Amino acid sequence: MPLAIKQAARCLLGLVALALGPCQTVHADTLKVCVSEDSPPQSQVRKGKASGFDIHLAQAVAEASGRELKIVPFETEFEKESTLSQEVNALLSSGVCDLVSGFPLLRSDLGAASRPNARVPDHPGAKRKRERPFITLGELVPSTPYQSNALAVVQHPQQPPVNALMDLKGRKIGAVTGTLPGTVVSLYRQGALRGQMVTLSQRENPWTALETGRIDSLLVATTSYDAYRLQKPDTPLVLAQLRWPVGLNLGFVTLASSPKELLNVTNQVIATAMRDGRIQQWAQQEGLSWSAPSAPAVSDGPTLQSLTAD
Repeated sequence: MPLAIKQAARCLLGLVALALGPCQTVHADTLKVCVSEDSPPQSQVRKGKASGFDIHLAQAVAEASGRELKIVPFETEFEKESTLSQEVNALLSSGVCDLVSGFPLLRSDLGAASRPNARVPDHPGAKRKRERPFITLGELVPSTPYQSNALAVVQHPQQPPVNALMDLKGRKIGAVTGTLPGTVVSLYRQGALRGQMVTLSQRENPWTALETGRIDSLLVATTSYDAYRLQKPDTPLVLAQLRWPVGLNLGFVTLASSPKELLNVTNQVIATAMRDGRIQQWAQQEGLSWSAPSAPAVSDGPTLQSLTAD
């Protein structure tokens, strides 16, 4: 089949499936989306096979833009030389990918880069780190958010319901030192729960402490619980009803210099998938405890005041 006919067919399918209005063809080639290599259930790549919630979204964007999808896994390391936003910027600025998924929509990490150049992180085809050139960085722009980060209480199913943190009064609450959830428990209502905190070192496995009864409850990021449940699907531990918003959304990012149609299609796909329920279906399918995006879409990040007050 001639390429032009294939392109028209893909575009028509995207139009029918997503009801995006007039078909917008961004490029008649491959859509390269960079995803975190090992962040299940958000995204992961094993033996060349990609899976996870972000992959569903990336596939929908590729179909809507009439392009074949290529997933590019990357692995980042926090070090003095660069930050996540700079490495993501380098991936985009070097042409390794057109979009990056699962990006925290922090105001400080978007827009013009804080430094002129950076190296790309590890990804298929990358040279050894010392041999990688420094890439001139561009300006990062976000899509609309498709998910928010949240904390939740993990407990045994026979425990009473938790609709507020004060419902944990009288329980042994695990608090891992040096973590955001541990800090929230420690400072909540000026230390109202501090008397029953069980401090856990970062070397100690909090899931073992919870399953063995050393603690009764544990405040964690919902994604941490999701990852644990994927590793141990027979765990009796469950998430309580309470969702404690962090005030930080996730979305795609691209460069301001990229074709505007790409970001337009991406935003349309996200909006349509939220409206027709596919976002929730994908989350359920992948075992993700999804939370709807919170306002504002792009934030300055959580503050202790917002995290430790009702």
